[in-house]
Amino acid sequence: MTITFITGANKSLGFETARRLIDLGHTVVLGARDVERGTVAAEKLGVRFVQIDVTDDESVAAAAADVEQHEGRVDVLINNAGIAGPYGPPDVAGIQAVLDVNVVGVVRTTIAFLPLLQRSDDPVIVNVTSEMGSLAATHDPDRAESHVIMPAYTASKAALTMMTTQYAKAYPEIRINAADPGYTATEFNGHSGPQTVTEGTDAVVALATEGPGSRSGRLVNRAGDIAF
Repeated sequence: MTITFITGANKSLGFETARRLIDLGHTVVLGARDVERGTVAAEKLGVRFVQIDVTDDESVAAAAADVEQHEGRVDVLINNAGIAGPYGPPDVAGIQAVLDVNVVGVVRTTIAFLPLLQRSDDPVIVNVTSEMGSLAATHDPDRAESHVIMPAYTASKAALTMMTTQYAKAYPEIRINAADPGYTATEFNGHSGPQTVTEGTDAVVALATEGPGSRSGRLVNRAGDIAF
């Protein structure tokens, strides 16, 4: 039985990831900040809900303690929670808010869940990033990523991808990779993306299910490994 904890899983890509992994036999624990929305989402999927606000130390610690009490370990941690932040140049508060969720929140959650992951025979961390944080993609005029001005979001995803590769080196006993969903129709973009949420979760699901012996420290989209 593979036990998977997903942050920000009450809607969109997180919810669809949970649904697909349940269908593949995972025991999913659905994490979300909003108790009401998280409870409703968990009931729809028939899984257990654990409240977690990735920007709050006490909330994250309580979530890890809850999972330890009920499941005892985590095999797959999917750091999916994220926010888009403002379009155009942000003020200091704006960029701090985005970094606190998209980067520091991932660090906070990963640290809290490490003891649970270390109890697994095949521990996996999947960080949901974006090629919006790629220097190559955002400088290529033929790419959609080059036409959007979102400094806080793009900087956060660049940092998250680099952090993923660094964590993979620091914890070689855990398979740690980053997944780029691609341009998917979600609330982030007013549902303008050409991909469905199912297509947008292909990379995350692939990394969560690829099994022992797979490489760590990679950036993956639905087509496979990509350079950053």
